[in-house]
Amino acid sequence: MNNWKEENNALYKTFVFTDFSEAIAWMVKAGYVIEKLNHHPEWTNIYNRVEVKLNTHDAGNTVTDLDRKLADLLDAV
Repeated sequence: MNNWKEENNALYKTFVFTDFSEAIAWMVKAGYVIEKLNHHPEWTNIYNRVEVKLNTHDAGNTVTDLDRKLADLLDAV
């Protein structure tokens, strides 16, 4: 989990890319990983940045092993 910040019962990370096209391409690739895990993040995209927030709603909006696993997978995309 490179550079993920844990606060307020969530994991946060901002991914920064060269441009908008690269950011969107990463989101599409990440989408396949996310869907396989069936654990969907809250994320936003502004130009070359994708901000990701992870927590588990079914666990009372806290950070779980599933969030940590998804963070590792997103780092690998």
